[in-house]
Amino acid sequence: MIESIYSKNFRAWKVALAACLLWPAYLFAQDEKPIAPVGKTYAITNATIVQGPGRKIEKGTVVMKDGLITAVGAGVAVPAEAIVIKGDSLFVYPGFIDGLSHTGIAKPKEERDTRERLKDPGNPTNERAGITPQNDVRTIINPAEKSVEELRNLGFTVSQVVPYGNLLPGQAAVVLLGGKSADDMVLVNNSALYSELTGAQNAYPNTIMAVMAKWRELYKNASLQKNYQALYASNRNGVGRPVTDRVYEAFYPVIDQRMPVVFKSERVMETQRVFTLKNDLNFKLTIGDVKEGWPILNKIKSSGASVFLSLDLPDEIKKEEKKADKKDAKKDSVKTEAPKKEKPKTAFDLEREALEKRKKESIALYTSQPAEFSKAGVTFGFSALSVKTKDIPANLRRMIAAGLPEDEALKALTISPAKLLGLEDRLGSIDNGKIANLVVTNKPYFNEKAKVRYVFVEGNVYKQEVAEVKKADAKVSYKGTWSYTSETPQGTATGKIVLKEEKGNYSGTISSNMMDKPADLKDISVDKETISFTFPFDAGGETLTIEVTITVDGDTFDGTITAGPNGSFPVKGTKDPKF
Repeated sequence: MIESIYSKNFRAWKVALAACLLWPAYLFAQDEKPIAPVGKTYAITNATIVQGPGRKIEKGTVVMKDGLITAVGAGVAVPAEAIVIKGDSLFVYPGFIDGLSHTGIAKPKEERDTRERLKDPGNPTNERAGITPQNDVRTIINPAEKSVEELRNLGFTVSQVVPYGNLLPGQAAVVLLGGKSADDMVLVNNSALYSELTGAQNAYPNTIMAVMAKWRELYKNASLQKNYQALYASNRNGVGRPVTDRVYEAFYPVIDQRMPVVFKSERVMETQRVFTLKNDLNFKLTIGDVKEGWPILNKIKSSGASVFLSLDLPDEIKKEEKKADKKDAKKDSVKTEAPKKEKPKTAFDLEREALEKRKKESIALYTSQPAEFSKAGVTFGFSALSVKTKDIPANLRRMIAAGLPEDEALKALTISPAKLLGLEDRLGSIDNGKIANLVVTNKPYFNEKAKVRYVFVEGNVYKQEVAEVKKADAKVSYKGTWSYTSETPQGTATGKIVLKEEKGNYSGTISSNMMDKPADLKDISVDKETISFTFPFDAGGETLTIEVTITVDGDTFDGTITAGPNGSFPVKGTKDPKF
């Protein structure tokens, strides 16, 4: 009996002792961070899943856990702990990848100068010359910056981000468009060395030839320093200690071809010059935000460079069908009116038509560029560096209308940029083990009426509130007085546009600091958020018909003013408040 009691007490003492010994370890374990992220489990069920270009699953399920895709298919079991999103009538795509942009980085304010005049502009500091290749995106990216949310709302989940600047602004990083800190966002740090062939203002190097000369000088000096450091490391006895220089050290992985140089290369001439540097110095090259690549398509293909085409496109020329329809309607209403003879075209009319034709041809070349690259078998992704985020969906549809197959457009948004960035094992398709980056839409993505409903970034969900369709009584109000500004070759034009409306019919006037008196608006046409009109302008005894098209967004508008053969100019305006 005593022995039994003793045995029980001894066992209890051992348990207590073990608990005391393990308690500190338990506390320590509680303070440690998990090695892998622990997140929620989600399942999207009964959806159309586009795993990648040409890979579609009808009424499929995709399961995500701890930031990864764990199952995808038509007969996938849903875990008991999963948060279920019913995907009936929804479409699921891999998260889109932006190959080059400033997403998450605030645009620096423009400085005067510009900045102070230098005593020795031929020998400025590296910062003044734009030579800061050692800069790290992690120190300047802000997860709360509005461009992160704006791009993510369109279905983009990853972006290769670069700093602002000229010549050598710093290192690129591939970042997830989600997270609470820079470290949360960064997927691959120092993914490329970013460069532009842009000179400094009022300091050396400020010309394109000086920029290229400076680039060669920096690269070759970095090679010399790297070789000297290797020599010093192999035998330090009797060898002077090498100088430490972060600018040169930033080139080391480029020299070793462990890191590419990504150049902003919009125009043909820029691309030609970048190829010259590449051939002279032998580094791995990526050309980004390419807008004019089609004239040298074969050269780009044979160069071996990675390519990110710009998502920016020139504005479309507005059609004048509605004006023509109105004129035809007027003609039809007057039954007894005799047909009028067409006036012979003047030299001015012919010149204007030729200008419009050249403009249309130029726009067509820009818009069909992705289709041409696809036909030539060039792997490419897209860059959001210079495009307005709100224009991206429409520009993609324009590219598709110009001959780019939808599967090729999807490829350029997903698997192709993943391969170009060396991340195809983690991104670009909906497959087991890949990062849970998804975009979910209510219609096929390239449909004009498609809306993004959900975006998943590393398994974290961002829900989009789909706006209700505007009712007929919630039309845009154009009535009122609008103050506008427009930059023209003759200077800044400012003035007022006064619009009146009666039973759906508009009238109004426009005034300007370049006009003696206000002019009446003519040919007013309204289409959803867009209004267009013309007005006469006295140009030194010759009357020009000025065409204006503006798109209203609340109390602001953006648009263009076309002054015949003198070209088109941007115009911005705000509605004057009522008192």
